[in-house]
Amino acid sequence: MPKVLISDKLSPAAVEIFRERGVEVDFKPGLDKDELHAIIGDYDGLAIRSATKVTPKLLEAASTLKVIGRAGIGVDNVDVRAATAKGVVVMNTPFGNSITTAEHAIAMMFALARQIPEADVSTRASKWEKSRFMGVELFAKTLGLIGCGNIGSIVADRALGLKMRVLAYDPFLSPERAIELGVRKVELDEVLAHADLITLHTPLTDQTRNILGREALARTKRGVRIVNCARGGLIDEQALYDALVDGHVAGAALDVFAEEPAKENKLFTAPNIVCTPHLGASTKEAQENVALQIARQMADYLVDGAVTNALNMASVTAEEAPRLRPYLTLADQIGSFAGQITESGIEAINIEFAGEVSQLNVKPLTAAILTGLLRPFVQTVNGVSAPIIARDRDIDVSETLREKTPDYHTLIRLTVTTERRTRTVAGSLFGAGKPRLTEVEGVPLEAEVAEHMLFVRNDDKPGLIGHLGSALGDAGINIATFHLGRKEQGRDAIALVAMDQPAPGDLVAQVCRLPSVQGAKALTF
Repeated sequence: MPKVLISDKLSPAAVEIFRERGVEVDFKPGLDKDELHAIIGDYDGLAIRSATKVTPKLLEAASTLKVIGRAGIGVDNVDVRAATAKGVVVMNTPFGNSITTAEHAIAMMFALARQIPEADVSTRASKWEKSRFMGVELFAKTLGLIGCGNIGSIVADRALGLKMRVLAYDPFLSPERAIELGVRKVELDEVLAHADLITLHTPLTDQTRNILGREALARTKRGVRIVNCARGGLIDEQALYDALVDGHVAGAALDVFAEEPAKENKLFTAPNIVCTPHLGASTKEAQENVALQIARQMADYLVDGAVTNALNMASVTAEEAPRLRPYLTLADQIGSFAGQITESGIEAINIEFAGEVSQLNVKPLTAAILTGLLRPFVQTVNGVSAPIIARDRDIDVSETLREKTPDYHTLIRLTVTTERRTRTVAGSLFGAGKPRLTEVEGVPLEAEVAEHMLFVRNDDKPGLIGHLGSALGDAGINIATFHLGRKEQGRDAIALVAMDQPAPGDLVAQVCRLPSVQGAKALTF
């Protein structure tokens, strides 16, 4: 039974979801670093919010960990690269708190436009400074969005309802999507030059860090108001402070800061600023939604193999998982076979998906092939880490999809190009989804993969079967199945033998000395 640790505060309903799905769960929020390190090796899954820090050191101790689930959109507290190298799936919930965060951005816009926090403090201090708090309308103003993804698009919708004009800067926003949302897709310079209010909705990356730096702020419209409910670090805080002091920026509303918790920050002393303590996702509805969503995603993965909202692995829906399962086995076998007979550096691979399999989600199948292929060289590889390892080794990976295949209803063919030669291994599903090899190095055959196998390359001459059978018999090996294949009579041929026992150390050398044998290799699956 899979076992999950919840190390941060999550809704009790999440615990029930795990248990209903047959996942054992321990709810232990508030563990210190040493306590977490001491027990993490007992768990298949780790469910967290923002308090738990998943470091390379913690991952090193997590010997059985398969999945990390972050209840929320940000994964700043997870070393995703280290998790990927360890073969651990990292999931988040990018949609569970979208409405809540978007609403907070709109609320901050109103608070900023009407100076509500300062007016509240003044009024409760028995002052009546009506003339001091002269606000501005949002109606007919131009809102500039930096980032128009899930949350940004909700903010756009709400802003359009307020009769604002919306400009959107987002390199990934298609023209068609912009039209659908009712926004105008523009470059960043146009947002800076024309927006009355700017609100940020983009992740923090090397490309977006300080996207509103000193130079960008100088290019904004004088009197602009800025809202950030996305990530600290998107705005140069010193530059913003200076722009607020000299009046170029009329006001700012910040829910996030470069360093959090932000108990001391120079911006707190700036004029015309509204600050909240990272409340974007802090509503009862959002907290419940993300907790339930991450519990379902992790349970789906641990129980059924479905992958949803993963940051380092291709998605597989719950409906796709059963259909893909036999193909995943076949893909791993094809990759493993090719990897075990490859003896020089791999430069490139091509994977051909033909027939029925070409209509499926092939990304997980590619990962499975890479896993099998690299396993002889990297023992801890899996479907998460394999694509990264292949990329780090400069292996060129390509896929080819073909709707039809002449000989089989479905076929996967792997072509491996090494420093010395090119090899092919292909396979299909027979009967009730049973994987079979159908081609090895261009030679057709039909063979079931067994735990222990012997692969022999030979000249197509009489006597091989007798000589090979005698050699295996003398070594005390019982033959389970024996498959032969050749390209043409009298030319190169192969034999693939399934054995009940592993080959003893000297068997391969003995087989290589047999008449007409070109080479042999013991394989393990």
